[in-house]
Amino acid sequence: MGVFVFLPLILPLTAVPIARLAEQHLHPRGAARLLTAISAVMALCSAVCLGLTGVVGTAQIPGNPLPDSWSDPEVRAALPYHETVGTAAICVLVVVAGACLRTVVRHLRIRARARRALGRELGGTAGYGLAAAPGGGLAEDLAVLPDERPYAYALPGSPGRVVVSTGMLAGLAADEREALLAHERAHLEHRHHRYLLITQLAGCVNPFLRPLQQAVAYGAERWADEESAQAVGDRRITARAVARAALVSHRAPAPGFAAFAAPGAAPGPVPRRVAALLGPVPSSRNWPPAHTRAGLAAMVAAIGTAASALCALNAAVALLLVLKAVTPL
Repeated sequence: MGVFVFLPLILPLTAVPIARLAEQHLHPRGAARLLTAISAVMALCSAVCLGLTGVVGTAQIPGNPLPDSWSDPEVRAALPYHETVGTAAICVLVVVAGACLRTVVRHLRIRARARRALGRELGGTAGYGLAAAPGGGLAEDLAVLPDERPYAYALPGSPGRVVVSTGMLAGLAADEREALLAHERAHLEHRHHRYLLITQLAGCVNPFLRPLQQAVAYGAERWADEESAQAVGDRRITARAVARAALVSHRAPAPGFAAFAAPGAAPGPVPRRVAALLGPVPSSRNWPPAHTRAGLAAMVAAIGTAASALCALNAAVALLLVLKAVTPL
């Protein structure tokens, strides 16, 4: 195993450059998918190597629950790690497991809270000029809550729903409302909540992956912006909706649905999103050109991801072979 077992813990640093450059050189769809895949693979490799290090270290602790033969001198010679390393790895694994569990529980709690909100009385939409379903009335995936606080979010599930408050609708023009609803429907259609959850869990496993988490969150919003612009047929309308929703939401308390927020819920990236919508349609490429800085960064990230997977596989095979050799039949 050697030092290779520790490399997957630092190799996520190779993906930081592409996380910063992807938005400039890739379509938001391609950027979100690429960075999510890199995050998932590197987080899995980090968790595997932490587990292997924990096994190796605890095999040398007297009274451990592992087979006695696993702490033989042959094992110690092949896997020369002090028991402190294994103990530290186990402590880190416990912290990682707790952080992942907390993230999943919070994710489910937000969804449950939103579902309970939908179970209450829904507000009417008269006077808001929303698009009607083919059979008349509102679209089945839309729920309008009588709440003066401005918010809108995409609630995944079976079926998924777009939830918007009367306060948000009152702050937007008719065409901007349609752009907002198209934005949230894009979140539902493409299951952006899964991308966000995967990268949040990856960030819990390895803090070096958190820049990718932020980039994927931004990419998902930009992806939904582009889908909205295509649906309403005017990029300027979507840009106005993003900007005005940000201004409206800034004047009101947040509703607590950070994972499925309206365009204005995260004011930091809003100017970048508006500028992107006012610019040309992004290229449909899912991989940057090789001769650009982004192309080089993507290649470095790909090499880092492959190296992380190979190191984890090498460490796992080495440990299995050594333990099999010393375990009596």
